[in-house]
Amino acid sequence: MADWAPGVTTVPVRRASPATLARLSAERGLGFSPSEFDRIRSYFRREGRDPTDVELAGLAQSWSEHCSYKSSKPFLRRAFGGLHPPSRVLGTGDAGVMRFHDGYAYALRIESHNHPSAVEPYGGAATGIGGILRDVLAVGAKPIALTDPLFFGPLDAPDRDIPSGVRTPRYLADGIISGIRDYGNRVGVPTVSGSISFDPAYIVNPLVNVGCVGFLPAARLRPNRAQAVDDHLVLVGGLTGRDGIGGVAFASKELTDRSESESRGAVQLGNPIMKEPLIHACVEAFDRGLVQGLKDLGGGGIASAFGELAYAGGFGLAIDLGRVPLRETGLRPWEIWVSESQERMVLDVRERDLPALLEIFRRYDVPATSVGRVTEPPFESIAWNGAPAAHLRVGFRVDPAPLHRPTRRRRPSGRPSPTLPHAELDRQFLDLVLAPDSVSREPVVRVYDHEVQGRTSIRPIQGRVTSPSHGDASVLQPRPGDWAGLAVATASQPWACREDPRGGAEWVVEEAARNLYAVGARPDAFTNCLNFGNPEDPRVLGDFAAVTEGLAAGARALGFAVPSGNVSFYNGGLGAAIPPTPVLLATGIVPDLRRAVTTDLKGVGNSLYLLGRSAPELGGSLWARLQGIRGLRIPRTDPGALRRLGERLVRADERGFVRAAHDVSDGGLAVTLAEMAFGGGLGFSVDLSVTGLGTAGTALAVEGGSRFVVEVPAGRDREFERSLRGLPYARFGRVTDDGAEFLWQGEPHERFPLDTVYPRWHEGLGLPG
Repeated sequence: MADWAPGVTTVPVRRASPATLARLSAERGLGFSPSEFDRIRSYFRREGRDPTDVELAGLAQSWSEHCSYKSSKPFLRRAFGGLHPPSRVLGTGDAGVMRFHDGYAYALRIESHNHPSAVEPYGGAATGIGGILRDVLAVGAKPIALTDPLFFGPLDAPDRDIPSGVRTPRYLADGIISGIRDYGNRVGVPTVSGSISFDPAYIVNPLVNVGCVGFLPAARLRPNRAQAVDDHLVLVGGLTGRDGIGGVAFASKELTDRSESESRGAVQLGNPIMKEPLIHACVEAFDRGLVQGLKDLGGGGIASAFGELAYAGGFGLAIDLGRVPLRETGLRPWEIWVSESQERMVLDVRERDLPALLEIFRRYDVPATSVGRVTEPPFESIAWNGAPAAHLRVGFRVDPAPLHRPTRRRRPSGRPSPTLPHAELDRQFLDLVLAPDSVSREPVVRVYDHEVQGRTSIRPIQGRVTSPSHGDASVLQPRPGDWAGLAVATASQPWACREDPRGGAEWVVEEAARNLYAVGARPDAFTNCLNFGNPEDPRVLGDFAAVTEGLAAGARALGFAVPSGNVSFYNGGLGAAIPPTPVLLATGIVPDLRRAVTTDLKGVGNSLYLLGRSAPELGGSLWARLQGIRGLRIPRTDPGALRRLGERLVRADERGFVRAAHDVSDGGLAVTLAEMAFGGGLGFSVDLSVTGLGTAGTALAVEGGSRFVVEVPAGRDREFERSLRGLPYARFGRVTDDGAEFLWQGEPHERFPLDTVYPRWHEGLGLPG
């Protein structure tokens, strides 16, 4: 181009030395590798010119790890291919879309906001919620539920364990929980599921994963691609400012002791008061058929969203950055191009529909401006107040070639587990039940509005509450008057993945399925957020490859579709490395939510059954973590056996044989039985010898294989047992009016009260602080 717009500068790269390019990349926060700069130089040498700052900024966003998935694409394609069958999966865009029934569908997506939350916990977590809501809205769905799996360092971590420049885990946790609370509550979407986990590995880099479920008539589904030449590209929602500039580049490198001071400006500013009318305006426009395609503006801002929308449809684009509504004056063209200001969407709108669409957004007081058009391929032409600012092949920018980095696989941990003491069960029981990873999350759950919209049937509460109580999954009623329910659960097991990445990942899928089966749901789909360290380390990428294989194997065996997902690399820094942390948001179909099952014990004298085979391995368990022991073999997974057992459990529930059910996971039988008793305000008497393990201590602490504790109403034992014929189960106890009693081979072994334990468990978390 002969004359660039005023305010647009060229950047000399064609003849620059590698050292000059490296300095340029560092000064501008571009994050290009030497090989990527070689590709850029080759492109512009063919063009006979140097790039503009607008072009270079756009390339930096699109080629970042965060936007391009350049390190993970080869593994994701290999592992998850075929796990979105068209008979069940309607879409795989910004969010996955699954068939529900009767002409309806639901959308699901989970992603991370780890780095922003580490440097600005309140704003980072709040904008994480804002972003995941837009992902679901971007396929035509109305958001109906949020989830928030969180990972922190120990709240009582001593100062000597916290590196210079890093905030304390308590400061981070308080800010993150407050950000999720304030954004979710103000936008009117319930937070129905999640988790809070603690480990020293997350001191430097907490993990903030946020998920969303949306609901829609299947006919409202909209694609994340442009549809026709000359369609308008309409920018709707919040105004554009300087916040979030360089956000994806910041998320594509490890944290340092300077991250908080240097990168706070890369954290976006959320505005839930704008988000709610934006959702309403978009849904009305969808229902009136005024939107042909759309994308949300997240990482990379206008550059990423507009480019990806056009390229996915096989088109080019032409926009004028001078038409973008701004929140502040003085923004340069490249800043407008890559700003990640929140609450924005781009809509593909036909010429004849533009007036009606603009009127809808005017009525909701939401800004809406046509800033460009869909064009013939293959170029994007970016102007600034009518004069050229960038001209690139859109595919060159938004679809970089994947990297094939080296991997190094490691052997799974293989040491056998110790046999735990047969006596002193009371001490072991208390250690497990009162551990930070076990105590009640109710004080945090209570600050979230989990009932707004009136869809929540089974609530995410742990403690003595009125029915309906807590379930292993929350259960939603998506449509008033329709008794078909949607169960929503989260699952993760980083400690098992640290010992055995592939086996641990299968364990995570099994845990997700158990949570769904336990409430009476059949597994339907999961979306995953894969949190890992630096992919330039072959060991990290080797773990990543193994985890994707394990997740895919578990999904196939248990019948899960995998319509969407997210990858978060570069978690860690300052010498700290997080364990492989795959997190699932899983959904299941409840045929009749009136039969959905909760975990709280219901009636004195009812029988307690243990379903599934007990395994002696303690690798990755809560007991092993409390003892500081690593290197133990994890329990062997068997997702096929779990599917058979889970299906029988669901059928037994449908026939009225199940009063309560809880899967056995973190903390083993100790935590499972305690939570059931605490929820119902009752007690239990169980014989631990039915596990087939050598000691009561081992029986109380082990977490494998896939097992459930089920309460069966008095008089229904024979029918329940007939329903499980051919599968592993044992009647191992009964519900009592109070206390915990453990037997061994039919003889009393130990007994102790629960009424003094409950207050310590209920108030033990210490959050929010």
